[in-house]
Amino acid sequence: MSIVIGLYGSRARQIAQILVEGFNKHYTLFRATCREAKTRFETGDWLGVHAAVKDRIHFYDDRVNECVERLTSHIPVSKIDRSLLQNAKLLYIGMLLDHKQPELAETFFNSVVTKMLHRTYYHNDIIFVRPALSTEYISTNETTPTYRCYYASQGIQREIEQIFRDFGWNQTFAALHRDVTCLIGAVQRHLGELPHREVNFQIQVLSAPFYRNKAAYVIGKCINGQNEFPFAVPVLHDNNGKLVLDTILLEPWRISLLFSLSRAYFMIDMEVPSAYVQFLRSIMPSKPRSELYTMLGLGKQGKTLFLRDFWHHLDHSDDNLIIAPGIRGMVMLVFTLPSYPYVFKIIKDVFGSSKDMDRETVKSKYLMVKQVDRVGRLADTLEYSNVSFPLARFTPELLEEIRTLAASSFEIEGEHLIIKHLYIERRMEPLNIHLDRMERSGNMTGLEHAVLEYGNAIRELAQANVFPGDMLWKNFGVTRYGRVVFYDYDEIEYMTDCNFRAIPLAPDFETEMSGEIWYSVAKNDVFPEEFSTFLLASPTLRKLFHKHHADLLKPKFWQDAQQKIRSGHVEDFFPYPESLRFCHQPGFPALPAA
Repeated sequence: MSIVIGLYGSRARQIAQILVEGFNKHYTLFRATCREAKTRFETGDWLGVHAAVKDRIHFYDDRVNECVERLTSHIPVSKIDRSLLQNAKLLYIGMLLDHKQPELAETFFNSVVTKMLHRTYYHNDIIFVRPALSTEYISTNETTPTYRCYYASQGIQREIEQIFRDFGWNQTFAALHRDVTCLIGAVQRHLGELPHREVNFQIQVLSAPFYRNKAAYVIGKCINGQNEFPFAVPVLHDNNGKLVLDTILLEPWRISLLFSLSRAYFMIDMEVPSAYVQFLRSIMPSKPRSELYTMLGLGKQGKTLFLRDFWHHLDHSDDNLIIAPGIRGMVMLVFTLPSYPYVFKIIKDVFGSSKDMDRETVKSKYLMVKQVDRVGRLADTLEYSNVSFPLARFTPELLEEIRTLAASSFEIEGEHLIIKHLYIERRMEPLNIHLDRMERSGNMTGLEHAVLEYGNAIRELAQANVFPGDMLWKNFGVTRYGRVVFYDYDEIEYMTDCNFRAIPLAPDFETEMSGEIWYSVAKNDVFPEEFSTFLLASPTLRKLFHKHHADLLKPKFWQDAQQKIRSGHVEDFFPYPESLRFCHQPGFPALPAA
């Protein structure tokens, strides 16, 4: 090692030490706010929950910027060359040998170095294009293992009750015995009958609850012989502020929906995050590690893994990047790779004439989506800078479109096209295409379901303090589970920043029939009565929308939603059907109010 380091030893060690300290500071603060989630849950501080999620978004970039400033104050950028960085990386790897979060620390190294230097330095001998350290079998603190094991030695009812007591919440359960009885009954109905208990029977439960919105999710799996049965149990507050088990989710796909990128990120206090991801992958094997890291609040690691997966896919596929199907947007240029389930979005250089905004405003709207409660109705985005694509994989039509509409957003280096700023979202079928397909095939059930979902998406976003702005069908997508999600954010606003008005009566018949607006309109004025004009041209769609969502066409719904938000009310949103909740089961023994 001393031969490799040579004359660069002192400076290289200084760089490595500053980077390790910078990352450790970041993860210490990250864990602190995650630990505080327990108190926010116990006290029912739901506004504090949303504020903490919003604040945590900035943690990583703040520490990266601090680290860059500290490095450049010690070593001028002009003195940092390839050999120095190679030696710094080797020393940094050595410092991570017994680290609990080495994969996150590698990504932090990348974030700092790429912020300081030109992309010509983006090679594996300088940054971590590939991981250098294994995350398998990292040991945890004996007092806080990744998961706890229970063996039902005192009987299944008492053992499951103990699982929930062991989380140590400073809030009493309303009726834990009742709720566990409901839980065991749900498991029995799901399986048909409880199986014979094998000698290796055990229940493994992740030690830290997954906090989000008003819930704490207990996640684990039951092992019996050769079979494994995953589960997730949301713990909520009842009307008296006491804790209740709301339901149990047993199908892997339902558990997977808890980790949908259209939901807010979890707060979990993890000493070894890779161990949590490994456990979650054992119950959701089809869920990419990148999405799991992202949903655990570790977005930068999610982005790193996504790019590694995408580049690997490019190496093992030969289809071309194409313009995304659907109606072209006025703000975003959207393209996709047919064999990969994502779309790539570039901000255009010039927007349509009806769009009164600039590039920075668009970026602020996309940041807003990360900070709000997405309630399963807003598609999350991965934001990147300077992403390299193989030039040969672009169709001539797409390349021409980029040159024409987004010339400032790319450059070509040899055989690569570099996109300077990029958003990536999971690909969905545009709602307008879905509706057209349902109508042409005569599938009225599917058509009604889509219209119902569309209105529900608008309604739930409003209750979560989000006004979509441009509510055209083309700006919504349909997921593989039939859920409608909004994904066009350039006109998104907070509900509390809007002024929902009724259209004033015209002073006379001639004025009303003139086609001219006879009333003043301020920038953030919204007239719900107008929605019908530009959204419901189709008689079929109009009839279905009025059947389920006529109240969305009147100011009162929007004004009432605003009033609730301003009063501090936080709506309940369940990432599972309400029919699964124990309180909706026949014969559920409700408790009297306090």
